[in-house]
Amino acid sequence: MLRLLALSLLLINGLYFAWTQGAFPALGPEQQTEPQRLQRQLKPQALRVLTGQELRLWEASSAVTDKSSACLQAGPFDEARGAALRTALASVLPPGSWSLSTVTEPGRWIVYMGKYASPEALAKKRSELASLNLRFEPLTDPALQWGLSLGGFETQAAADAALASLSQRGVRTAHVLRERAPSNGIMLRLPAADDSLRARLGDLQAALGGRALLACR
Repeated sequence: MLRLLALSLLLINGLYFAWTQGAFPALGPEQQTEPQRLQRQLKPQALRVLTGQELRLWEASSAVTDKSSACLQAGPFDEARGAALRTALASVLPPGSWSLSTVTEPGRWIVYMGKYASPEALAKKRSELASLNLRFEPLTDPALQWGLSLGGFETQAAADAALASLSQRGVRTAHVLRERAPSNGIMLRLPAADDSLRARLGDLQAALGGRALLACR
């Protein structure tokens, strides 16, 4: 009985091996050898093996292409400037390459020191702050000149907390001041400014009113 079983298994294995080798063409498995694979190729003439140098050049070219298109924005602008900018954009840039949207610019509170009597007094205070390893920010509002900002914040609560922390570090004459009230404005956005689009931006300088186009945030 065992001998018959062993012979049966040996016969089955032999038949399976012959089947996989194509001994029975009508019943055999699909051939996976190279001629059959080549016959199934689509447009094999389109394949090209790159050399190492060609591959590096292709990668460098792709990187340049990716960087050639960037998102740019400018603003916010007031209503009058936004209307003038819309007219200029329509005449300079192709439709769909730009957008104008209304945004809310939050208020800004600062921890302020000043005003000081002279530029010399301001310079002295800068030196004192530097000796305490404290940083200060430049002020763009002429009404606040000959003064110092120790930080800007979107809420008065945040500014008050910063002032309390600075007081513990030896700052005694600073106070919280609202530098800018919340306001609505119009933001320009160029979602995909490529080289050809950027070449036209010089014609928008007057409409932008001195505002720079910066990378989108």
